[in-house]
Amino acid sequence: MNLGTITERLARNRYELDGVSHIEVDQEAARAAGLGPVLERICPAHVYSVGPDGLIGVLWAACLECGACLAVAPPGVLTWHYPAGGTGVLYRLG
Repeated sequence: MNLGTITERLARNRYELDGVSHIEVDQEAARAAGLGPVLERICPAHVYSVGPDGLIGVLWAACLECGACLAVAPPGVLTWHYPAGGTGVLYRLG
């Protein structure tokens, strides 16, 4: 049984958005911890990016809600919660 590549499988997911970010970054704490490049590497959905100014951008709508970012972030750097009920990622064939 061929389920396709990971990229193809992830493309089957649906996202129900409520327009409210469920991820916030304390930019000063993240910069002090050198967390930007780590978040870029660890996130399987490529939600995080570091701009030329060092600020961490968050494309929260693409989040897979896996928690990898929370596993590597020092306490207090990220404020993260699951999206409101009925919103967020809806996995398909996954």
